[in-house]
Amino acid sequence: MQKFSHRTLFAAGLTAITFGTALAPQPSWASPSDPRIKFEKDFDTLWQTLRDQYCFFAEKQTDWNKVRALYLPLAAQATSVEGFTEVVRKVLAELYDAHTHLSQPPVGSLRWPLFDLLVHRQGASLEIAAIDEGSAAARAGLSIGDKIVEIGGKKITDTLDQLRPRCLLRPHEEAEDYIANVAVAGRRGQGRQFAVLSKNAKQRTVELPIHQKVRRPDVEWRKLENGVGYIVIRSFSDDEVVQSFDRALSELRDAARLIIDVRQNGGGDTAVARPIMGRFITSRKPYAMMRRRKGAGLGSPWVEYVHPRGPFTYEGPVVVLTSQWSASMAEGFPMGMRGIGRATIVGTRMMGLGAAVFTKTLKQTGSASNFLSNRFTMFRIDRAGKWNLTFRLVLATIV
Repeated sequence: MQKFSHRTLFAAGLTAITFGTALAPQPSWASPSDPRIKFEKDFDTLWQTLRDQYCFFAEKQTDWNKVRALYLPLAAQATSVEGFTEVVRKVLAELYDAHTHLSQPPVGSLRWPLFDLLVHRQGASLEIAAIDEGSAAARAGLSIGDKIVEIGGKKITDTLDQLRPRCLLRPHEEAEDYIANVAVAGRRGQGRQFAVLSKNAKQRTVELPIHQKVRRPDVEWRKLENGVGYIVIRSFSDDEVVQSFDRALSELRDAARLIIDVRQNGGGDTAVARPIMGRFITSRKPYAMMRRRKGAGLGSPWVEYVHPRGPFTYEGPVVVLTSQWSASMAEGFPMGMRGIGRATIVGTRMMGLGAAVFTKTLKQTGSASNFLSNRFTMFRIDRAGKWNLTFRLVLATIV
């Protein structure tokens, strides 16, 4: 039975619908052959791989055959790698999936949600529901409850009409949520301008310049005044995170309780998160069941385990803090900790990304792409923000 590769991403959350594609830096053409033929071949490779391996079509309203009919001619008409890349971006956007995007998009391309704002559409405006701490949006003085009525001088309805997927069988609420949050994320390397209606009904113009957050260590820790241990993990993407966490846990070994904060964590790798979970158990524990795409549906599930690790086991109560910006593996980690019975999760619903990443190279243009063909779920958050044990059709459930 085939299992996850060593390097994987996983998550669960509001939607648990995810797929990721990475487009590598493009080489110069190696042959004088017509580039349009190469673009067509790579387009079909991408389209067919998604058709056969993407796990979440059952929960989408995307007509995948229409995607090919619409975008293949555009790929054939592309006159540069940059033009072809933009076609690929639009194809991926037809899945309105925040985990489905170019991993190295060029400057000027649309960012993917969630960037620094979470919004919900309210008629002709977008109401702000959450703001990322320390972001340009936070520094600009935006507040929860503010309503964005224009973006870059354009009405919200016009902006959303330009972003809406063109190959849907019928309207879908999740697609509307997706494009609303793409709209406020703006474009890479560019500032943003919003017309904002505040709670006091006064409209103002808000400029959001490009803002780089101060880079902080992936792991920091301290003991709070009440003797509770506090560890913040900002990434699961580096093996050194495990070593740093081990040092933190050693220093906080005598803490009666422990808080682990993944609210600003963009995710990473199960190979990093799983050893951390292993510091809280004394015997092997199942934490998820996985399924892989097989034919039109999903294949048989298999169980994934966490193994105990380290010179000692922390046995005190643990709380894991989450937010809307807890993404991918930063969703899987709290879910896994809850799944093995070692943590209470406190916070908001998370970003809703997940699945396993597999790499495929588009041979004609040399574009390396990562495809998600596994899916799984643990406990998930429903739209009311409450934890529950229900799961959707064809989603695996925790053992």
